Amino acid sequence: MGWRRVLGMISGTSVDGIDVAVADLRLHAGVVELSPVRHAEVPYPRALREDLLTALPPNPCDARTLCRLDTGIGQAFAAAAARFTGGGDSGVDLGVDLVASLGQTLYHWVDGGDCLGTLQLGQPAWIAEATGLPVVSDLRARDVAAGGHGAPLAGVLDRLLLAAEPGTAALNLGGIANVTAGGLAFDTGPANALLDAAALARTGTPCDTDGALAARGTVRRDLLDVLLADPYYAAPAPKSTGREHFHGDYLDAALARVPAVTDADLLATLVALTAITVAQACAPHRPTRVLASGGGVRNPALMTALAAALAPAELTTTDALGLPAEAKEAYLAALLGFLTWHGVPVDAGTGGGARVLGSVTPGRDPARWPEPLDGTAESLHLSPQPPGGPRARP
Repeated sequence: MGWRRVLGMISGTSVDGIDVAVADLRLHAGVVELSPVRHAEVPYPRALREDLLTALPPNPCDARTLCRLDTGIGQAFAAAAARFTGGGDSGVDLGVDLVASLGQTLYHWVDGGDCLGTLQLGQPAWIAEATGLPVVSDLRARDVAAGGHGAPLAGVLDRLLLAAEPGTAALNLGGIANVTAGGLAFDTGPANALLDAAALARTGTPCDTDGALAARGTVRRDLLDVLLADPYYAAPAPKSTGREHFHGDYLDAALARVPAVTDADLLATLVALTAITVAQACAPHRPTRVLASGGGVRNPALMTALAAALAPAELTTTDALGLPAEAKEAYLAALLGFLTWHGVPVDAGTGGGARVLGSVTPGRDPARWPEPLDGTAESLHLSPQPPGGPRARP
């Protein structure tokens, strides 16, 4: 088949903004070829981000707020997509064929180790209206309905990318850390979620920039022991979690059980928590290399702690393979949208088995629908853009 150009979008659990990535993709003889074109991070409007943070667990959220957020996030995603499809202020038209949106997770319902439901906001109709393109969205619900966790869907990209590298594990460091190893994809616990909550509470800033505060601190073993006692870490994979579990009140409850902790020591301890829990999750699979991605790779203190905890496994980033680490989940959205658009079932490794994921909102041309492709996706090959510009597409 020929190339398709897909725009993928997601806002992760850190709620930093909308990650956008454009990729050329094609599938031939079971191999998906992905060629990155462009990526960017588009910040949320300040008022929308504040309203979203106020509605996240453990805070209450009524139906009026839910409706307003679904609309506002959909409009923000639409404006972000329009920047690359000729409808934004930049006037850039990259010739996109399809948009895929993982949206913004507001609530992930896990009870007794089972995922019972998941809710992503960002009404796709706004994206379809702004771009005129078909939109694939609601990509997690089918996996949940099939008995999976619906997260992390990064397992789709990771398992295809690492199909020929059984000794390599993949790690994503968003608000929550997730790992793909041994055929499974699962959340290991917090990455940036508690770090950001601590930085905001102690310094008034949304994050510990460059891990500077953590680098000045000393790990408080008493607090670390309290945090590591959480039963989530010992639960078997596949499993998933989110801000419903790891949030500011959760951290306050842990701090109440130990003597006063300085700002720097708190951040250093939370870095150690992420490093230890990630290493413990990887240990049974004995990887020789761990490919990291996500916003957490920009935190030198966290990466240093992870490298030490994962040794002798080598810690590097997906940049080494040609996939920008900070945009991996947006490229994941593009990949998922491409596979759904062509009717290709995928197994994320979260327990749901192989399914065609997501729902489609038609663009301006409702008949613009490709024939389903025969076969399955078995591996992923990253291909650089050739000299002279984008590949020819139908």
